[in-house]
Amino acid sequence: MSDRIGRTSRITPAPMPGQRAVSDPDTAEALRRVVAQQVGPRRPGTVYRNIDGAFRVLDVTVDATEARRILGRRAAQFAITVIDVLRPDAQPFSIGSVWTGSDRLIQAVA
Repeated sequence: MSDRIGRTSRITPAPMPGQRAVSDPDTAEALRRVVAQQVGPRRPGTVYRNIDGAFRVLDVTVDATEARRILGRRAAQFAITVIDVLRPDAQPFSIGSVWTGSDRLIQAVA
């Protein structure tokens, strides 16, 4: 994530209520890698399929505080806003499900 051209910022996961913030850089980096693995190849514009349907990714939020607000879950680390591409009347909605072996990438973004 870049806050200025050429400078990269690190996202430190927000603590759950009653927890302290992750202050150890190694722990924060390990959690960032886990979150990236759970999000998988889902980036804005990507289309993927699973047992529930086919979805275009509209937005990916990896800020834990914002993800918790979006999903209304105390332990959320990310939120993905998608729209069902198989339904003409579909409305965007947000999910917090991890990328699994049953998810299939249909269209990747460059």
